[in-house]
This record gives sequence, structure tokens and C-alpha cells, in this order.
Amino acid sequence: MKKIAGDAGSVTVEAALALSSLVIVAAGIIGGVSTMAAYIAAVDIAGAAARSHALGVPYQPADSDVSIGVVESGGLVTVEVTVPAALMDMRATAVFPAEVGAA
Repeated sequence: MKKIAGDAGSVTVEAALALSSLVIVAAGIIGGVSTMAAYIAAVDIAGAAARSHALGVPYQPADSDVSIGVVESGGLVTVEVTVPAALMDMRATAVFPAEVGAA
């Protein structure tokens, strides 16, 4: 096999490009998984906050970065939750019927 002049170090360059591509893909996967976990947390927090407010019990989420908005109208409690995530803020909404006689 004839050796091409000037190809010294090409394996090093290819390895560097391949490793950097793998790191970028892995970072994207980790960011996506953490964002989906934040969405699941937002859905869970919205449901719990709506139930708590409908029963007249104060709700305090474990994470202080979570923002919760509560609206009560027509016997329904609507809660919108925003949870910060790696790629974007995730939002979820839950609706629960208000209990009669709740404080």
C-alpha cells in the first residue's frame, strides 16, 4: 500500500472530531432527559397544588424555583405551574373541583 504524503496525524484529528461529537450528543441527551423530568415534576406539582387548594390546605412545593398560579372560577380550581429546566421552562396545568365548604 502506498503511503500518501501529508496524512500524518489524520487519525488524531478524526479521533478528536469523533469524541467531540459524542460529547455533544451525550450533552443533548442529558439535557433532554432532565427537561422531561422537569415536565413530569411540573405535572405532579400542578395536580398536588390543585387538590390542596380545592381542599383548602396550603401547598408548598419542595423546590423554591417553582412558580404556581392558582385561579378559582365556577367551582373549579385551575393551577398553572412553571418549573425551570435545562433546555426551557416546563409548564403544566391541572384542574380540580373545589370542595364545598373548604376554607
